[in-house]
Amino acid sequence: MANELDELNPVVNEAGRDVNVIEKQIPITVGKGTKFFFIYFVWFLLIIPGIVCLVQRMRAGEYLSQLQQKLQHDASTIDNYLEQRVMILKNAAQLVNKAVELDKETYTKIAELRSGARLTDAERNQVATQVDDLSKNINIAFEQYPQLQAHGEIRDAMQQNSYLQREITAAREVYNDTVARWNREVFAWPTKQIVAAKRGYTTRIPFSASKEIKEAARGTFF
Repeated sequence: MANELDELNPVVNEAGRDVNVIEKQIPITVGKGTKFFFIYFVWFLLIIPGIVCLVQRMRAGEYLSQLQQKLQHDASTIDNYLEQRVMILKNAAQLVNKAVELDKETYTKIAELRSGARLTDAERNQVATQVDDLSKNINIAFEQYPQLQAHGEIRDAMQQNSYLQREITAAREVYNDTVARWNREVFAWPTKQIVAAKRGYTTRIPFSASKEIKEAARGTFF
């Protein structure tokens, strides 16, 4: 049998390939054969296997419910850090605005950002991207005016902003790990997949970097 991946005759994409997160939630379904086996044959014809099947489904349902709560917890951690970062940037923008004229649009957008709200995966990603953009605008103003760098409160605010960004990045990693675990478990055949399909569960979408961040990562820094 030949190797599926043949290193002696490789197909090389010399242009490279960019990786993007596909924002699509896949519904969990089961085939007719699985339904027939577990509902008709096991349950009606064999009592003991039927009871075992029922217990396994109850445990699978409990497990998926607990995993879903962990997803909520991990997402809430990101929301909390986002809320703190918005408040830090709002305070920093007020201080910078008093010292130099800051872009009014930047200040307005910071004030409009929702904080403490229950966000969907897509909304959380969008808010995080907007906060990154606003932080960049304030940093530009901060670096352009030497007198701002000597302002203790502004300097402390920018340091806190940098710290919170690292915390958000770490929290995203934890969330994405839980999403990967969820997406794997809902397809675990047969019990978990049956429970997931019955409850109407779908896969979850992990966090992804914005287009601007990806383009910046390709830039020259030195």
